[in-house]
Amino acid sequence: MSIKDCWIMYVTIFGRESNRIFRIWGQTLLPSVITIVLYFLIFGKIVGSRIGNMGDGITYMQYITPGLIIMAVIQNSYGNVVSSFFGLRFSKAIEELLVSPVNNHIIVLGYISGGIFRGFMVGVLVSIAAFILGGFANLHNPFLVFAGFIFCGALFSLGGLLNAIFSQKFDDTTIFPTFVLTPLIYLGGVFYNVNKLDGFWHLISMCNPLFYIVDFVRFGFIGVSTVNPYMSFGAIVAFTGLLYILVWYLLSRGIRLKP
Repeated sequence: MSIKDCWIMYVTIFGRESNRIFRIWGQTLLPSVITIVLYFLIFGKIVGSRIGNMGDGITYMQYITPGLIIMAVIQNSYGNVVSSFFGLRFSKAIEELLVSPVNNHIIVLGYISGGIFRGFMVGVLVSIAAFILGGFANLHNPFLVFAGFIFCGALFSLGGLLNAIFSQKFDDTTIFPTFVLTPLIYLGGVFYNVNKLDGFWHLISMCNPLFYIVDFVRFGFIGVSTVNPYMSFGAIVAFTGLLYILVWYLLSRGIRLKP
């Protein structure tokens, strides 16, 4: 199989995913912007005014802004892949894809690229809303923010693909966001500094991949971090690589996919 053939296959899968995002933009792009506005009004304006300064001249609203933005990226990256891939399984079209000459790496990359694209688009829109609402005045390091969006989108797109592989019905696609994603978010330092936790809960937070994502993106936005941001980036890349290998293996073996 030539490089040109591989490229055509990849573009076909990614093109279908991106077209779907724009076709139903009212469901894929707009809700996250509305949600972030509500979060800012409640947590930023009302709760934040009572909490005050988080240190280093950073207000509570500025502190939580990167976490809220990355939450939107996570939810959309995951949601795009899990719904699209499970829809393929539900319609039995997955069997045609598996017996086709499309390489499994191309299938994985095509689907997670769609998730990354939707997550990135939402991240940009939400960031614009956050800027207008006073969540941050300027970006400390735009390159790190860009890298955070991309790798965060990749990690949770892979999580969506993993959930879609093991799901047997539509209700199963809510398992990951309910039992994995929600605890990761609330123990990931989105709304607080993890150094305020003691003992067991601090250890749990430090083992949480979402903590490193939030901390890394927070450094990119406002220049404040709990741990070394480059160590955080290394952890994100490592988590993404391990999950990619797992998803590719499951797809190659046809686990839970072949009758």
